[in-house]
Amino acid sequence: MNYILFDGAVRNALLPFTFTRPVADIRIGILTIREKWEKYLGNTTTTLTEEYLSEKFPMVEMEENVMIYASYCPNEVLAEMVKSLEPKQAIAKNGEIIAFYTQDTQEEVDFDTYEIIEFNDDCITVANPWDIFAKNDAALREDFELLTDDRKSQPIPSSVNVIAAENIFIEEGAKLEFVTLNASTGPIYIGKNSEIMENSVIRGPFALCEGGQVKLATKVYGATTVGPHSRIGGEVSNSVLFGYSNKGHDGFLGNSVLGEWCNLGADTNNSNLKNNYEEVKLWSYEKGGFAKTGLQFCGLMMGDHSKCGINTMFNTGTVVGVSANIFGSGFPRNFVPSFSWGGASGFTTYLTNKAFETARIVMSRRNVAFDEQEARILEHVFEETKQYRKE
Repeated sequence: MNYILFDGAVRNALLPFTFTRPVADIRIGILTIREKWEKYLGNTTTTLTEEYLSEKFPMVEMEENVMIYASYCPNEVLAEMVKSLEPKQAIAKNGEIIAFYTQDTQEEVDFDTYEIIEFNDDCITVANPWDIFAKNDAALREDFELLTDDRKSQPIPSSVNVIAAENIFIEEGAKLEFVTLNASTGPIYIGKNSEIMENSVIRGPFALCEGGQVKLATKVYGATTVGPHSRIGGEVSNSVLFGYSNKGHDGFLGNSVLGEWCNLGADTNNSNLKNNYEEVKLWSYEKGGFAKTGLQFCGLMMGDHSKCGINTMFNTGTVVGVSANIFGSGFPRNFVPSFSWGGASGFTTYLTNKAFETARIVMSRRNVAFDEQEARILEHVFEETKQYRKE
């Protein structure tokens, strides 16, 4: 069967992260949503997404296709229902279509002609940017079970101070000595060829993905995910780094999400709680204004390729777009548009030729090419986000 993950209605709600990727490639827990589906289905997937992303994330259509709404993270029950779909059948929950069988992905589907199968169980859904950290605890626990079932962990080094060793899984090539791991509050997953340096203290649930690094004497509170080839230092709490991003120095990051290729300068801090303890509002691209999150704790949402200088301070509930460069004293405003250059004293446009040169240098350090395909995606984001910048 050919499985296709589609963005659906949540795409705009999940900006800035979906400026540069389909919904399916958001990381929550240990894996991306796509990786979860592929594990459960035992099959590869392709994507129906925005046209400007389709060259990098193409859709493969065959005679028999099952379309899956990427807002939904799979579990065993849902995955089995999807695998069992037959022509003219669809799966729905509370009136929303989760998956359907089609022989023509280009044709508008009339679900009145379909047999609707109700999905009555619970599963994790990602519909807002803050869901990524708010639901990371549950997602991390599910992924840990999925990835470690019937597998044997590498031995825990004798120098490691450990609590609840049965909830810790170490992949091949991981390095850790003289650290404290407390998995009594949730599982701890240490990925292939990753490293946790001495005197770090980690409380689960926690995931350090392949090639990730925890710097000396780092303090980590769950539920935190450090994506592939990312680095953290200082103090981190309930945050998700998608991949190839760095928060390598002292400073606090809490209840936050960083996309790919982000870098936080030394002693960068974000607030995750308002002084008056009120509900946090967050910039919504979908609504064109600030929207209630229902959360008391909400920190920084930073899109791909954005950077900040040393001693940067972010207010509670700050949204930073793609390829922004923030520096200087004081608090920048809590919505920083894509391709902005500046800080609390004001912003100018970060021109694409300069932004692309930085991206080229940054990515080459990790042996990843910044190619024309990537440039075209960011050019589109630059044009799409002009409306938010004061030229």
